[in-house]
Amino acid sequence: MKYLIFADASADIDKNFGDENDIHYIPMEYSLGDEMRTCKGVEPEEIMKAFYNGQRKGDFTKTSQISPYLYREYLEPYFKEGYSVLYLCLSSGLSSTYQSALLAKEELKEDYPDLDFYPIDTLAATGGMGVLAEHAVRNLKAGMTIEENYNDLVKCTANIRHWFMVEDLMYLKRGGRVSATTAVVGSALNIKPILKIDENGKLVTIAKKRGNKAAMGELVELFKNNYDESAKDEVISIVHADAAEGAEEIKNKLLEIYPGLTIRIGYLSPIIGAHTGPGMIAICHMGKN
Repeated sequence: MKYLIFADASADIDKNFGDENDIHYIPMEYSLGDEMRTCKGVEPEEIMKAFYNGQRKGDFTKTSQISPYLYREYLEPYFKEGYSVLYLCLSSGLSSTYQSALLAKEELKEDYPDLDFYPIDTLAATGGMGVLAEHAVRNLKAGMTIEENYNDLVKCTANIRHWFMVEDLMYLKRGGRVSATTAVVGSALNIKPILKIDENGKLVTIAKKRGNKAAMGELVELFKNNYDESAKDEVISIVHADAAEGAEEIKNKLLEIYPGLTIRIGYLSPIIGAHTGPGMIAICHMGKN
């Protein structure tokens, strides 16, 4: 059975890798101020810079969910060509898109009983989904069936690690992640919260550091303490919300510790960036069991 690898537009996957390996995207909508936009995959750098500069100027940003109808609209042309689909979905702890995908799966199965749609609750986001996407491509090239690939990826979701730092606490306040008092006091004291995505796919605060230098140092320490050195074939993803200098600094520190790492740096998609704000940096990787 021939199949394709899909991810939704919240995933941060290296553009060259995605293009070379025929990774497809389910579009997602977001707004910048009064303008509604559709993210169809990896956005060009100029669009991402404009997005984060808009946030800095005070433009309000938000996102919308993918409906079962939209899944059908985007996937049906591939089903008509005889392809099954393996789909990496944004964590169910952060979004309801996985539930929508399951509803679409039932509808598609009725009309295409000989084909399959395998949504995976990645329990991940952003670069973590990128790590899983590259793993999925390797499995496909190794000859795995869609079911074998699916089962392997589900196991891998427990090992994906995300370590975040954010620049502006007000974006976390809007999403209910921190209180208004914490946001105001933390901003005044230059406090940078450190967050992770936990085993349930939810975003939680695990530490607070004063200033960017201390926060970036904490991300590096978290990586060192959790990196699975046996997973040398797995890519390391560093994503940033228009904070390229900090991302490069973290990359160089990681390479000093582990010179052989394959590290990809890219912009944080607007789907996640709408909720974290500019200046955010994350390290995403395959961690220890």
